[in-house]
Amino acid sequence: MTYNYVPLKEKYETEVVPSMMKEFGYKNIHEVPRLVKIVVNMGIGEGSRNGDLIELHAKELNVIAGQKPVVTRAKRSIANFKIREGMPLGLKVTLRGARMYNFLYKLINIVLPKLRDFRGVNPDSFDGRGNYALGLPEQLIFPELSPDQVRRIQGMDVIIVTTAKTDEEGRELLKLLGMPFKRMG
Repeated sequence: MTYNYVPLKEKYETEVVPSMMKEFGYKNIHEVPRLVKIVVNMGIGEGSRNGDLIELHAKELNVIAGQKPVVTRAKRSIANFKIREGMPLGLKVTLRGARMYNFLYKLINIVLPKLRDFRGVNPDSFDGRGNYALGLPEQLIFPELSPDQVRRIQGMDVIIVTTAKTDEEGRELLKLLGMPFKRMG
C-alpha cells in the first residue's frame, strides 16, 4: 500500500517555505530548512542469539518503509551482555526523496493517530541541531501489517534529519508539515 507523498512536498514548497521565510527573515529560499532523510531503526536485542528474529523483523520493516533494511552489527564485544563483535543487533532503513515524504505523510496522518491515548508527540525531542527523534512502541500501528502476521511485538525509533540549524527552526518546519506536537503548559 503506497500513499501519495506529493501533497506533503507541495505543501512544503507552497506553504512551509513562504511561512518560514517570513517568520525567520530568510533572504533566500535555500536558507529555509528542509528534510534530508528519515532513519527508521529497530534494535533487536535477542537478534544476536536468534537469526530468525532478524529475518522476521527485516521483512516487516521492508513492508513498513518500502525499502530493504540494513542489519546493524555490534562494533565491539561486551561480555556482560554476551555480545561479540559483528553480532547482528538491529535493523535500520534510511529513507530519502519520495519514500521519505511518503513515510512522513503516513506517520503523521495514519500511524500516530492510531496510538492509544495519543495527545501529540513531545516537542522537546530535538537534538540541539533541528533533528527530531521519536519512539514508536510497536510495529502493529502501521496499516501494512496485519496483526495475524506479527509474531513478536517490536518497538522502533524514527529519526527525522533536517537542515535546520536550531531546534526552533526544526520544530517550526515539522509543525508546518503537520507533525502533531503536544501542547505544553
